[in-house]
Amino acid sequence: RTVRAMIYYPLNLGRNFDEILRVVDALQTADKHGVACPANWKPGDPVIVPPPVTYEAAEERTRDETLEITDWYFAKKSL
Repeated sequence: RTVRAMIYYPLNLGRNFDEILRVVDALQTADKHGVACPANWKPGDPVIVPPPVTYEAAEERTRDETLEITDWYFAKKSL
C-alpha cells in the first residue's frame, strides 16, 4: 500500500467524511483509467484526459467524438 493523499484537519475542526471518500474515489478512478479528476469531482462527472504528446495525437484527438475539447491540450470525457 502507498500513501497517496494526506488530509490534515486541526483538532478544533470537524472532519468531512464525504470529502475523504471523494478523494479515494478520485484516486482509484485516475489510476484505473489513466485520467485526472478536477477539483470537486464526483463519480459520474467528466474527467480530464492527458494532453497529446505529438502533433499527430493532437490531430487524432479532434476526431474523437467522446471528448469535450476546450483547447488542443485540454479535453474532458465521461467514463
